Amino acid sequence: MSNLTFSAFTLNGVDAQKFLQGQVTVDVEKLPQTETRYTAICSLKGRILFGLWLTKQNAEQFEIVVTADQAEDFAKHIKKFGAFSKMKLEEAGQVYPVVNGLSTQFTSTEQDIQAWQLQALESGQAWIQASTAELFQPQELRLHQREGIHYDKGCYLGQEVIARLWFKAKPKHWLHLIQGTGGAPAIASKLNNDVEVVNSLTIDSGYQALVVAKPDALAEMDVTVLDLPEALSGDVARPQ
Repeated sequence: MSNLTFSAFTLNGVDAQKFLQGQVTVDVEKLPQTETRYTAICSLKGRILFGLWLTKQNAEQFEIVVTADQAEDFAKHIKKFGAFSKMKLEEAGQVYPVVNGLSTQFTSTEQDIQAWQLQALESGQAWIQASTAELFQPQELRLHQREGIHYDKGCYLGQEVIARLWFKAKPKHWLHLIQGTGGAPAIASKLNNDVEVVNSLTIDSGYQALVVAKPDALAEMDVTVLDLPEALSGDVARPQ
């Protein structure tokens, strides 16, 4: 039985889109209506504070889902930074995830969350929760390959660092899917100095995990590196 749960919010008001545009890594103005996109709010150091599934109904109405263990801090963050914006954040209750290709949708109908976790792992859908907040950069999680970050939008929290990493550097560590024997390693734990666990799940034959790692470090470990979907299997660096 999984102890992972999800909390939904609504953000409504004339300033909702403008506010989110200055917060999240995705280009909210160009986000297609009714399409759920996984994106992030980052720290000024360019690391993900909150991972969120964002759905735009229109420019004044958004639905947002976060893991339940981030819900309270997320609400405080929005109310702090949006104190002078004409909008209102309201909690809408618990929701359940369903994988749809490389993305996830949510429903009020109860679902098997552990089944979702396995499908999310296998499709490279890394997610952030309280214990992994501020550990990873969006590029390391391949968020750009999931259209969860746009490098040509205006300013947002952490944008200066994130843009510098994209245009002037290349990550040394990035997202991989691995399978190993024994119990699932704890999220946020390090399997060695160059392999850090983002998400993990015990399966019949051992465990599967999404890790941010150097490829060479994985080659030295007793784990199997599994293929990610084609869209998430390319180089994470900016095309030259």
